[in-house]
This record gives sequence, C-alpha cells and structure tokens, in this order.
Amino acid sequence: MSGHSKWATTKRQKAIVDAKKGAIFTKYGNLITIAAKKGGDPAINFNLRMAIDKAKEANMPKENIERAIKRGTGELAGAQIEELTYEGIGPVKSQFIIKCLTDNKNRTAAEVRHLLADAGGSLGSVLWNFELKGIILISAEELASKNLVDNDDFELELIDAGTENFIKEKEGATIYTKAEDLQKVKQFLDAKNIKTESAEIEYVAKDRLEVSGEEKDKIQKFTEALENNEDVADYYTNVNL
Repeated sequence: MSGHSKWATTKRQKAIVDAKKGAIFTKYGNLITIAAKKGGDPAINFNLRMAIDKAKEANMPKENIERAIKRGTGELAGAQIEELTYEGIGPVKSQFIIKCLTDNKNRTAAEVRHLLADAGGSLGSVLWNFELKGIILISAEELASKNLVDNDDFELELIDAGTENFIKEKEGATIYTKAEDLQKVKQFLDAKNIKTESAEIEYVAKDRLEVSGEEKDKIQKFTEALENNEDVADYYTNVNL
C-alpha cells in the first residue's frame, strides 16, 4: 500500500489553496456545515474538529468557520448543503470516487458527468475496488524534530493504538488505520504533541493502476479539473500517481 499519491494530492491541493482562497473557503465552509449537523462542539464531534483544522490550515477566517458551524447546527439560515458521492471511470480507464458538497444536486450531477465525459470517461460502478481507511500524514520535518525517524518503539506504540500500516517516504510518514480507529490513533498522536498534516477517512483502492507518462498527464489534467470545481470536496482514485 503506497501513500505516494496521497502526498502528491495534498501538495497540489495546498497549492490551489494559495491560488484560489475564495473557492477553497467555500469548500471548507460546506465541509464544516455538513460535519456540524452531528453537533457543533468540535471537542465532541471528531469530524467537525478535523474539518475546522483543515480550514484553519488554509487560513480561513474565524468568522467564516463560525458561520459554517451555525449553518450546520441550524442556528443560521442558509441553503441546505448535501453530501453526494459519485463513482466513475476517468481517463485511460482509471477509477474515481468523487465526493461533492452542494446546495444544488442537479447542477452538481451535471457538472460531474461533464467533467468525466470531457476526460473520455463516464459514470460507472467502481466502489467494489475501494475500502474505507483512516489516513494520517506526518511530515518528514515533524518526524525529525520529534526524533521519530526509525524509532521502533514509536512504531510499536502506533500499532498498539490501532495502526494497520506505517509507510515512510521522503515527504514523511503515512499511517493507515481502520476507519473506526482513526480517531483513536489521532488522539494518540495529539497526546504526544505530534503535528499531523491531515487525518481523514478516505477510499483506498485495493488494486492500483500504473500509468505511463502520457497517461499520467491525462489523469493530472482531470484531477486538476476536479480540484478547480467548487462542488467537489475530495476525490479518490486507483491510479498510482
């Protein structure tokens, strides 16, 4: 299981945050609103805390975050935000799961179909090749500063906390957990004051697709179109980027 594509995606998404803050704030606001529907206290609502952390990382203003929470809890009027998930075949028969947050599902469905068709793909069943996993990223700088590089005791503690796989790369470490163990492992890292780049439940492909240089360009063009769409909150693919 490789975390390389996850690091690459995170790096691209951070670049987009810098370039298009307005669109990103809309995405993160919707993410917070959806999470807040299950409770507006981030100390109790783990998903809300993760959404707020992501928004803060993008320097989203505090008042925007508070408004998004109030929309989710019903304290503030506004359009109803829905979470929709689409399965599709992308360029070179790649597989994608596309998660959207929207106030207009008809518009979003049409846009997702258009994005797939424009890339030579279509909607189609691919969920069979994915499973939900908790994924946590820790940067190489954070590992070095906490003396956690090649630290066997730390890795054993991670396993005891619920880690299934611990992958080290030049960018840092990728931790894989069962979806239900993500919160426990994140709390373990927080207790040790270890900063994480992200902590999310994601769809991970069981069988990955290797692509050539030209094929990779087509895939990246498609993923950039997804990232530039305000309704697309996230996407998951079987392509090894």
